[in-house]
Amino acid sequence: MVITHIDIYRYSIPMVPFTIATGTMKFAQNIFIRVHTDAGFYGVGECSAFPMIVGETQSTCYAMAQDFAELWKGKDALAIADRMQELHLFTARNSTAKSAFDMALFDIAAKAAGKPLYQFLGGKEKIQMETDLTIGIDEVDIMAQKAKDYISKGVRIIKIKLGKDPQTDIARVKAIRAAVGPSIQLRIDANQGWNYQGAKQALTAMKDLDIQFCEQPMRIYNDQLAPQLKKISPVPIMADESVFDHRDAIRVIEADACSYVNIKFSKSSGFQEAIEINRACEERKIPCMMGGMLESRLALTAFAHFATAHSNVQFYDMDTCLMGHLEDPVTGGIKYNGYFVELPEGNGLGADVEETYLNTLEHCRV
Repeated sequence: MVITHIDIYRYSIPMVPFTIATGTMKFAQNIFIRVHTDAGFYGVGECSAFPMIVGETQSTCYAMAQDFAELWKGKDALAIADRMQELHLFTARNSTAKSAFDMALFDIAAKAAGKPLYQFLGGKEKIQMETDLTIGIDEVDIMAQKAKDYISKGVRIIKIKLGKDPQTDIARVKAIRAAVGPSIQLRIDANQGWNYQGAKQALTAMKDLDIQFCEQPMRIYNDQLAPQLKKISPVPIMADESVFDHRDAIRVIEADACSYVNIKFSKSSGFQEAIEINRACEERKIPCMMGGMLESRLALTAFAHFATAHSNVQFYDMDTCLMGHLEDPVTGGIKYNGYFVELPEGNGLGADVEETYLNTLEHCRV
């Protein structure tokens, strides 16, 4: 099955400003692609650039996507490993841009096999996936009130963005726990914002607040201190930015630096490497979470297919399009039953983007 051409779109989605430890995002810096084949159908892919974490912007992804498309024209769309190896040989890193291309090939392969993507990946049946809903960094009282608003809407799992001043972060979590009561599950994510002493101060102070886990408390250049932090922390540690590929996962786990790992396609370059990360974690008895950046429901549908096919994925952070996206141009795709994520029917990914919306975007064909 030959790739004939690829359409590339600057898939910008306006959103309510969202703040984490490393900065504020005012729109989702996404790229959407369609990889067309001589079989008469195409595969779709989406990536979401988060420059303060992955080092890519929408502009770098858009430029790189055009180079990737040139590499792939006239090649076999079903030879996924070969196609991805071409991208890896062409450029180091750039995992976010690569993930959209990987996603499109898996969509094509599942469509060609006549299967929903989760079945193509080896999943047997649909599962229940309850996502958290994230609160961005803000004033203590504002975050506590937002948590109360969340639970009034049926949210049962709240993720709290932290990573600024540890003392204020402690106050944030204490206020939220007091606001929501003991039955709501709380998770925290420092996005590398603390140094070792700050992480130690914050996590030990949260001992009695029943925190499920803390994502990435320190910068990745402090990974050598992560085993020490894990030993003293009453809150389990989840590696996020420290794990881009399966080699990172093995390194971090075998150093006894984490209890869990967060898989994101924007770090792993898509399905292919995410499968290897999950395998490395599962072999070492480390459960995973399915996470994301600021993707629309299209990429979130891919995440849900992956999570459904891999039982070691036990936590779901699939709320990105619920965090202030002001537009939803996706057709098909996942649906939210309350805060349970439900996969669509049909073969492949089961999602696309409205043609009328795409016509308003900057785009090119290679």
